[in-house]
Order: sequence, then C-alpha cells, then structure tokens
Amino acid sequence: MNKYKKLILGILFDAIGFVSFVIPGIGEFTDIVWAPISGWLMTKLYKGKAGKIAGIIAFVEEVLPGFDVIPTFTLMWVYTYLLKKK
Repeated sequence: MNKYKKLILGILFDAIGFVSFVIPGIGEFTDIVWAPISGWLMTKLYKGKAGKIAGIIAFVEEVLPGFDVIPTFTLMWVYTYLLKKK
C-alpha cells in the first residue's frame, strides 16, 4: 500500500476515534466498540513487531478515557516513514 494512502487512512481513523471524544454521552460506548477495531486496523496497516506494538497502543489509547485526542495512526505513520532508521 502506498505510504500516502496509509497517511490518509490514518488521519481518517484518528478522526473516527476523536468523534467519540467530541460527542458527550456516547463516547464511552463507542470507545468500547472502536478500541478493538482500531488495534486490529493498526496491525493490518503496519506489519511485524512494530505493527503489533502499535496495535496494542491504539487499543489502550482508545479504551482509556480522555486519550482519544492522541493521533495514534498518524504518529505511527510519522514513526514509520520519517523517523525510523532503515
């Protein structure tokens, strides 16, 4: 998959996670549903050990109240394509 397509998908997935933070009352319910999906999507976008670790982080970030504002998918993209040594 093209790295820019991953960036666009990551921004979209981060926005989905942020929606539950913005809409009071339904946030807790949507986080329970979105957290495992978020973790799974992360492991599909980023393979290997880094993807598995990022999937766990994405899951935990979505489950914990108040952490929805962290753009986990975008940060993983930055790590993978801008910071990680090849």
